[in-house]
Amino acid sequence: MNELYKAWVLMTDTTVYLQPAFILQHRKYRETSLIIDILTRDFGRLSLLAKGVRKAKSKTAGLLQPFIPLAISYMGKAELKTLTDVEVTRPFSELKGVGLYCGFYINELIGFFLHKYDPHPEVFAYYEECLSRLSDPSKIESALRIFELDLMANIGYGLQLKLDAGNKIPIDPSKKYQFDVELGPVEAENGRFSGQTLQAMSMRTLTDPQVLAEAKILMRTVVDTHLQGKPLKSRTVINKIMQHTKNG
Repeated sequence: MNELYKAWVLMTDTTVYLQPAFILQHRKYRETSLIIDILTRDFGRLSLLAKGVRKAKSKTAGLLQPFIPLAISYMGKAELKTLTDVEVTRPFSELKGVGLYCGFYINELIGFFLHKYDPHPEVFAYYEECLSRLSDPSKIESALRIFELDLMANIGYGLQLKLDAGNKIPIDPSKKYQFDVELGPVEAENGRFSGQTLQAMSMRTLTDPQVLAEAKILMRTVVDTHLQGKPLKSRTVINKIMQHTKNG
């Protein structure tokens, strides 16, 4: 048996038991089934066929929801594997309000930036931590910025935040900077970002309101640059909710 054939067998004849996972989204399939997109700890992002879970007597459908920590088992030889078992692994805090929509935002980021079958156990851990923080309304903004920073760093788009890209000296918290996504900060008298914000982002200590406001602008630029024009549906929904809250 040659090596290419061995690799093909390993990829196509798969049985996986109790893999830590989260549902990213699901869609209806035929009369009684679902196709679920999931993020797993050890196998990355993949899709599964959940047969018969939309039947009236199914006990599984209630578990196949986003943001629930699951252990998932599946098998099959085709690219679309079949779900065989699912269970909740631990107690969890339900996401509500803006936190819920922010959860869909990070799910969208995962869908855009992680290729299928490309394991990122660190991103799985970042995702778990972010969901935990999103359940606390006071931590939502910092949770999103930290997740964005860590996701970008893990997939090869990490930001250079410690040195002035122009003269290679450490960032001064009292100065202002412009930010180049590829190179990093460059001191500028009319710069949009303070050195304090850049240092806080580097250390993941995002608590000051002004720092959070600047970090949000910077990370939106970074994310949009790498999305290359692809729209984020969840961001539009969140913006509408926040606008309605302000006007209400």
